[in-house]
Amino acid sequence: MNLVFAGTPDFAVPALKALLDAGHTLLAVYTQPDRPAGRGRKLGVSAVKEFALARGLRVHQPVTLKSDNETETLLTLKPDVMIVIAYGLILPESILSVPRYGCINVHASLLPRWRGAAPIQRAIEAGDAKTGITIMQMDAGLDTGAMLAIEEIPIGADDNAATLHDRLAELGGRLLVDTLAQIARGVIAPKAQNNVHATYAAKLKKEEARLDWNADAELLARRIRAFNPWPVAYTTLDDQTLRLWQAHAETGSSTAQPPGTILSADAEGVRVRCATGVLRITRLQLEGGKVLDARDFLNGRPLPAGSRLGT
Repeated sequence: MNLVFAGTPDFAVPALKALLDAGHTLLAVYTQPDRPAGRGRKLGVSAVKEFALARGLRVHQPVTLKSDNETETLLTLKPDVMIVIAYGLILPESILSVPRYGCINVHASLLPRWRGAAPIQRAIEAGDAKTGITIMQMDAGLDTGAMLAIEEIPIGADDNAATLHDRLAELGGRLLVDTLAQIARGVIAPKAQNNVHATYAAKLKKEEARLDWNADAELLARRIRAFNPWPVAYTTLDDQTLRLWQAHAETGSSTAQPPGTILSADAEGVRVRCATGVLRITRLQLEGGKVLDARDFLNGRPLPAGSRLGT
């Protein structure tokens, strides 16, 4: 097929590669404009742009698609399909109607569960046993279009947002190629979503990452996994920020100490009392320091039993 691809972060790159490997023609690659990033505030290019330029593809970076000029540009390309993956710009109806087979989105959840910006993280945070990829025919709503294909994978007990992201990105590329082949053969049957079962995956905010020890240990462990690698769950140790990269929930704890109390700290982890259960922290990072496992961290900063986190 003759395709236009729209995507920005590294999640979209495996799908773009899969399309090229499958022999599709990429007429143009749309990605967000370069923006200042990092401490030096130098202009940074998106992962999709970097890959596209390395493959000699035409890159287009409009600030918005809500203009007649952008619609005319797309009309001149005459794409069969426009593929959209974590692009970051809203597609107006004038754009949605241009491709021969419309615009298709690769979404990292089992729709209609977790529509929205952060489906991977919200699935982990909620304790879902599975997630997956949905290939969806785009309409004017937010992830509300008819489903063209869906495939699920389990969420492992040790999966964090980074590991699940990478597995879903690869699955998305494979399922997208299979779906396009079915569209070309005219054998695909779109299936409407059941809006009754819809949930919303709100965009992550930095302030969410601060842990409240007056919560269940299992919930806190899931949040640590969901917020790794961004925004990274944290608490405070004295007057310093303590980032928590890996932890596991344990049952049982003494009610004599308030939540946030360190019960023990050794090479196996830092055990902290929660409202229900105990959180065993196994990888952590003190403000300005490196990410360390519990053993190495405690060699440089002992954490005596009875001391408090998050006060």
